[in-house]
Amino acid sequence: MPHRDNRPLENISVLVTRPLHQSNDLCQMVRQLGGETVVIPAVIINGSSDKSSIQLQIERLDDYDMAIFISANAVEWANRAVRAQRNWPQSLCLAVIGRSSAQALLDAGLSADICPPHLFSSEGLLAHESMQQLKDKKILIFRGEGGREKLAKILRQRGAQVEYAEVYSRQCPAESLSDALQNISAEKIDVITVASNESLRNLYDMAGEALRSWLLDKPLVVISKRTADLAKQLGFNREVIVASEASNEGMIAAIVDQCEQNPRGTINV
Repeated sequence: MPHRDNRPLENISVLVTRPLHQSNDLCQMVRQLGGETVVIPAVIINGSSDKSSIQLQIERLDDYDMAIFISANAVEWANRAVRAQRNWPQSLCLAVIGRSSAQALLDAGLSADICPPHLFSSEGLLAHESMQQLKDKKILIFRGEGGREKLAKILRQRGAQVEYAEVYSRQCPAESLSDALQNISAEKIDVITVASNESLRNLYDMAGEALRSWLLDKPLVVISKRTADLAKQLGFNREVIVASEASNEGMIAAIVDQCEQNPRGTINV
C-alpha cells in the first residue's frame, strides 16, 4: 500500500550510527517522515590526548590567518579548548567543510566566513574562490587525530603554511553489534546510515562473525564516494547509496528516493 506523501518512510527502520550526541537531528528527520530509528554509535568521540600542544597553538591563534574545521566535532572540541584559555580572534577567518560544521559554529556563537555552497567535502572547500590565492597565509586545521592529508597538501601547494590542531580522538565502541541489538530484531533494520569511513570500519568490526553476513547484506546510505568505495572493499553485497550532499538532509533524501522507487515503500537496492 503506497505511503501518504507526508510519511514516505512509514514502516522503514533506519539504523543511525552517528555518535550519540550527534544522532538526534537525523533521528528526528526520520520520525517526522513516518520512519523508525535504532541508534547504535559506531564511533566514540573523546578529547585529544595531546592537550599541551593544542594549548600552545591556541596561545598563538592571533598568528594565523585562517582556521579550518574538518567536522562538527572539530568545532565543538576546538571551541571548548579555546574558550578555556581565551576568546577567538576577531581577525581569524573561519572556514568549514559543510553544513553541520557551519551550524556547530553558530551554536558556539561564531559564524563561518567560508563554506562550500554545494559539495560538502575537502574538495568542495578547495574549490571555493576564497581558497585559491593563499601565498604566505598561515592556516590552522582543527581535526581529529589522524585523517586525510589531501587538504593540507593542496593548501601548501597553493603557498599556505599549514598546521594541524588535533583536538579530539575517535575510538571504536567496545560493545559488539550483536549485544547492541540484543533487544531489537536484527531483521527489523531496513537501511543503515554511515557518515564516515571510520564509522564503517568500526561497524564492520563490531559485527564480528555473528552478524557479519547480516551486515554485508543490508542497504547502506553514505555521504561520500570514499565511504562507498570502502563498503565495496569490505564486501557489502548491494549497491551503496551515496547521498547527493554530505549532510543529514542528503541522507534522508537518498532514503526517501529509494523508497519512492519501490511501490511497496521499501529500500530496494
